[in-house]
Amino acid sequence: MDLATFWFILIGVLWTGYLVLEGFDFGVGMLMPFVGKTAKGKRVLINSIGPVWDGNEVWLLTAGGATFAAFPEWYATLFSGFYLPLFLILLALIVRAVAIEYRSKINDQQWRDRWDLAIMISSWIPSILWGVAFSNIVRGVPIDAEGTYVGGFFNLLNPFALLGGVVTLVLFLSHGAIYLALKTTGEVHARAEKWALNASIGAVVTGAVWALWMQLAYSNNTWTWGALVVAALGLIGAAYFSFAKRFGYAFIANVVAIAGAVTLIFGSLFPNVMPTTLADGMSLVVHGDGGIVAASSSYTLGVMTVVAVILTPIVLAYQAWTYWVFKRRLSEEHMPEHNELTFKTPAGLK
Repeated sequence: MDLATFWFILIGVLWTGYLVLEGFDFGVGMLMPFVGKTAKGKRVLINSIGPVWDGNEVWLLTAGGATFAAFPEWYATLFSGFYLPLFLILLALIVRAVAIEYRSKINDQQWRDRWDLAIMISSWIPSILWGVAFSNIVRGVPIDAEGTYVGGFFNLLNPFALLGGVVTLVLFLSHGAIYLALKTTGEVHARAEKWALNASIGAVVTGAVWALWMQLAYSNNTWTWGALVVAALGLIGAAYFSFAKRFGYAFIANVVAIAGAVTLIFGSLFPNVMPTTLADGMSLVVHGDGGIVAASSSYTLGVMTVVAVILTPIVLAYQAWTYWVFKRRLSEEHMPEHNELTFKTPAGLK
């Protein structure tokens, strides 16, 4: 295996980690008004992801940084062509981070309700747009002979991509509800159970249509049928274990489903990183002939490999330790009546 292929696979692994970890964060945010409902219930949801949400986002930074360093042509074309949806995703992530941090700064229900609405909306937006983005990458976009994206924003809103957005939306709802069923007790847990079952069934139906469409219409490789089967078994397993109320197994099944889906996406692409839909255009490729080589030099990839081999185990060990420390279940009973920090206006200031 050459280094370009190794980094193509590694970027897929990084995206798997991001979608698994940030996926349940998004799910919790989307479920704020439906599973939280009461003031204490919403605090339970926020506290369930409070120690880990910002660490989960590091996986996105790492995946983006690895793409920039290992495949600069891919990075440049992706960000120029997908500028508006990626901007909306980043804006949503910024708003979401501010909302999580600021909602408890003033002891006022209206203040908290507005930030809770911001958390919900900023969780829905990336949950949809990540599916739209990845679906378009696999389907192909208008790229000319110089590797430049020449389509518009509405070119990205095709039926296959929109279905992909629905799939990631429902999958993250299922993932978040299952996570809450694992992390909570009491009424919040009961509401999370119902959402976990319904959303996981929805993920099976929509995911099956989307994955079959991808494999039959856009995959470059037959071995990705195996990834499709793994993803399907994961989704079915999540629905079954949610019905059986064995949420630990349901969470693992969802992880398997996401890993299978990312493998299907990257496997369907290879050896491309961004295929073109233009007859006279050029696809971006990992290596070899038949397109524009997107990879960096062998020296750059070699240095990156050494750094990744040394630092990746350390990062994984630290994040695993974080989840172990904050493994305790939460409930509304654990929430005191008034625990919000209140900012008071100093005397003499208006």
